[in-house]
Amino acid sequence: MATKFTASQSVEIAVPQQPIPIQHYLRQPQRLVNALVDQRRIHQLSEEVFRLKMRPLAFMSLSIQPTVDMRVWAESNGIIYLRSVGCEILGFEYINQRFSLNLRGYLSPYQLSTGTRLQGKADLEVQVELPPPFSLTPKPILETTGNGLLKSVLMTVKQRLLHQLLVDYRQWVVSQTQAPTLANDEPQLPILNTD
Repeated sequence: MATKFTASQSVEIAVPQQPIPIQHYLRQPQRLVNALVDQRRIHQLSEEVFRLKMRPLAFMSLSIQPTVDMRVWAESNGIIYLRSVGCEILGFEYINQRFSLNLRGYLSPYQLSTGTRLQGKADLEVQVELPPPFSLTPKPILETTGNGLLKSVLMTVKQRLLHQLLVDYRQWVVSQTQAPTLANDEPQLPILNTD
């Protein structure tokens, strides 16, 4: 019988004032993905789909390593959405065939008199049919352990988002605002006076 685990996490971030509004940055979902996840664990499959090799997760005495395909896209209003579109458990075929992961989330900018803020939420749901002897473990213990594990995964993502997103946004603004001036700073050759 399948056991279901769920977790949700909300986030709110005050965005420091920059010369380019964060909505422009958010229209590039690959930047958000790169800010959230170590680039060595990401493989871009298409413009909007990324394969993420998660760190191994310990569940009771099992160690599993999910690989999740995520679709990440931005709407014209600057809201970024993400959805899982596939998942595979490496090295554990029994669980891989009986495992489903559903991740849905968004990150949305909104304006206040004090400045821009980002608000987001992620919902993660896993259904898995566990092999014996885990299937004999009381369901409340399984659910508490599994829900706690999912909550820790989302908390890790939230901490990276809080730290890395604004750092990457600042670097992006600097690169965008300095690029045009570099083109104008070409060295001028002195005019030779041949009189």
